[in-house]
Amino acid sequence: MFDFHIHSNFSADCETPMEKTIEQAIKSGIKEIAFTEHIDYEYPDPSIVFDFNQEAYDKKIKEMQIIYADKIKIKKGIEIGVQPHLLEKYNELISRNSYDFIICSMHTADKKDLHSGAFFSGKTIEEAYQLYYEELLYCVQNYSHYSVLGHLDLVKRYTKEKSKRNFHEIIREIFRIIVSEGKGIELNSSGIRYGLESGMPSPDILKLYKDCGGEIITIGSDSHVESTVGYELKEGLQLLESVGFKYVATFTNQEPEFHRIDELI
Repeated sequence: MFDFHIHSNFSADCETPMEKTIEQAIKSGIKEIAFTEHIDYEYPDPSIVFDFNQEAYDKKIKEMQIIYADKIKIKKGIEIGVQPHLLEKYNELISRNSYDFIICSMHTADKKDLHSGAFFSGKTIEEAYQLYYEELLYCVQNYSHYSVLGHLDLVKRYTKEKSKRNFHEIIREIFRIIVSEGKGIELNSSGIRYGLESGMPSPDILKLYKDCGGEIITIGSDSHVESTVGYELKEGLQLLESVGFKYVATFTNQEPEFHRIDELI
């Protein structure tokens, strides 16, 4: 089993030391994890600084890899929070550092954060969703230094109102680009933890990705505390298999490695 979306106290919204998370992963029978710490440049909430010391992070990962070498594989990842005007800054970050795995996520749109609801203010739900996906489309059109798109339909998590549209047309265009460039998506199981009907993205979007020729997909809990490491991973793999996926991916040096789902569940 693999959990390829985990945070530690290197992320501003997490206080859990790596050791606690790793120990829990081992207890849960997980064979490989990726720490994917947050970098969100210009996050709209000034009380939260989503940045951290890259040298200290690299040193800590290497230390953990040595200590737990015979118990679990530990990969060095990062989760970048893209915005259209910050793509060059992320290019510079990636060019200066090495990672096994890079999640490209959007936590902010229209230069407003999703979490507080600021992004939704003054917009209909359809306008908000449309703008969110338009900015994500721009980012994949103009940025390519990533492995997978994180929680692609995250926008739905922060509003109780449901859109009558599925936005498959613009999402299909996003998939056309990423599939042609050899990029993937993740199934993020935290959606269920936050009260949604499914992980992110939802099953219809997973199927759309498969229908668009997408094969690269990772799975992760988006854990910020040790108790949620591995959350709903088995159920997530069962969902992927039901949609038609035969493999789930892990990454080393940003290259995908494929594992048969039927051998994991």
